[in-house]
Order: sequence, then structure tokens, then C-alpha cells
Amino acid sequence: MTEQQIKGAIEAILFASGEPVSPDKIAKALEYPLEKTTELLRALAMEYDQAGRGISIVVLDGAYQMCSRKAFAPQVRKVLELRRNTPLSAAAMEVLAVVAYNQPVTKAFLEQVRGVDCSGVVSSLMTKGLLEERGRLELPGRPLLYGTTQNFLRCMGIASLEELPPLPNSETPSETPAPAESS
Repeated sequence: MTEQQIKGAIEAILFASGEPVSPDKIAKALEYPLEKTTELLRALAMEYDQAGRGISIVVLDGAYQMCSRKAFAPQVRKVLELRRNTPLSAAAMEVLAVVAYNQPVTKAFLEQVRGVDCSGVVSSLMTKGLLEERGRLELPGRPLLYGTTQNFLRCMGIASLEELPPLPNSETPSETPAPAESS
């Protein structure tokens, strides 16, 4: 296969998948070296961006996915007759922030941080595909562990959790005791 044909195959895989696909899966399917597959994925994403197409190729946690460009969301909604998503509540945003920075976490941890029951919020965020179960903690009762999803990354417009802004320091300079001077 020529390089152009391989790009076409990558395009077809991303389009048909509808979900993020890792470069190693694509390389295996194409029987093509991983490094060259990754290069072609990046080149294809740049081509889509430079051409100003209605579709873009985004990177989510190292995996690639085709998405409609945000600029055309109103037109897409009209055609698909989608109702505008209701914005997330302050409680939902708080839970997402706690999970994103501390994952995997238990519901008990969330409730300890927030000081209120989080069952309804966690359930709602799971239904929206922003949170997912990540296993169970090896403690009595084996509580569920929760983490964010690739859909969370897509909705927040970030490629990975490393792009989250740093948390502010809890200590301020006035709270830090001055070092004792020795004579």
C-alpha cells in the first residue's frame, strides 16, 4: 500500500470506529510500523485542521478520534434535531473536579471532600458518560472506584488529564513559619 492509501485506511478506521482508537491498534490492523502510523495520524490531523474541514481528528489520552468541528455544532444540532445539553450543575462540576484530580476515588471520598451525599450526582455523571467504574477497592465492603472517561476529556476540550490546570497551593506565604535564626 502507498502512504496515501494507508492514510485513507486510517481515515476509514477512525470514521467507522466512532470511538477513540489507539495508534498501536491501527498499526496492527494495517500491518504497518507504529512510529510511521503515528506520524501519519499526526499529518492527517494537521491536514484536516489546515483545510478547515467540518471534521477534525482529536487526540484523547493518546488515542485518535474523528469529531465534528465545534464551530459547526449549531448546524449539526439542527439537522439531527438534538436538544441542547443542559449545563452541568455546580455539584456535578465539583464532583468531576475532585475525581479528575484524585482518581480513582470512592463515593465515600467524594462525600468526605464535599460534605454531602453524592449518589445522585455520580449516577447522573455516569449516565452522561463523564464518569466510569474503575474497579473496587480492596477494603471491607469493596467500594467502587470511579474515574473520568474519554468523553470527559472530549467535553472539557483537553487531550489528557495532564492538561488540567495545577491546583493552587493551600499554604500562603503568611501561613508558613519563618525559619528560626541561629546565633
